[in-house]
Amino acid sequence: MNLPSAYLLVFHGSRDPRPAIAVEQLALLVSKEIQQRYHLWDEGQDVAPRLSYVGSPYSAEGWLTPTVASTPATISNPRLPLVGTACLELGPQPLHQQIQQFGDRILALKRQQVLQIESSLMQLVPLFLLPGVHVMEDIPTEVELAQTALDSHLNLQICPYLGTHPNLVQLLANQMAAASVDVWILLSHGSRRPEANAPIEAIATQLKAMPAYWSVPPNLESTVADLVQMGHHRVGILPYFLFAGGITDAIAQLVTRLSWQFPEIELTLAEPIGTSPALASLVLDLALSTVPS
Repeated sequence: MNLPSAYLLVFHGSRDPRPAIAVEQLALLVSKEIQQRYHLWDEGQDVAPRLSYVGSPYSAEGWLTPTVASTPATISNPRLPLVGTACLELGPQPLHQQIQQFGDRILALKRQQVLQIESSLMQLVPLFLLPGVHVMEDIPTEVELAQTALDSHLNLQICPYLGTHPNLVQLLANQMAAASVDVWILLSHGSRRPEANAPIEAIATQLKAMPAYWSVPPNLESTVADLVQMGHHRVGILPYFLFAGGITDAIAQLVTRLSWQFPEIELTLAEPIGTSPALASLVLDLALSTVPS
């Protein structure tokens, strides 16, 4: 298979540093997954992370700085694609400029013969769970701007967003198996457009869980109240969010309040999906599913 020159993991962006740290960790795991899956490491050496980053992705004020500015200090194998990260919102640069900078870095490394991959393809994997406006409109617009700036020196390709992977449900099921409850609530952010919530309802059906939403009805409080009325005593809450952040903190606070409000039931709050080798494998699956043969 003709591997791309690079993969770029695109996430939403946040003032909270935790999501960006998690995505950087995920990028390293994706690099390791590439090496393990295609045996592209030097014989006799351990499988090492693809990149070593220098500096911090955060300024002293806690704002995101461009992750593409985290320049690779070493390249463990010049035959492997680079793996980088970029954020759609709340970064000091628009996404298209982050993509362009990462692309310029790839081209420079290839000119210097540091990166020994002939492919002129960069694949962008949207780390989004639902097909909202960010996936359908914002990211394609930014990629088009970056493609214009890079001209034909590097071709950009948007991969399917993370939520389309069929095995993502299995990661959720694994979290559910770790707790003993009567019924689960699958809690997503939610959208005012009913059709945008259809994937959540489908996943909830697969998991035999009750769907609930953070921003639209039915919300978590009303869903818990309904389950109390049904006679359930142990209720699990599964956040359909990738990483810990401000919203998951607010969910935890609400669950604490609901435990006081409904003392007759036991509420168990699971962790968000989180960074793991299994998630990295899904990310690489999506990228490789669109690689030209």
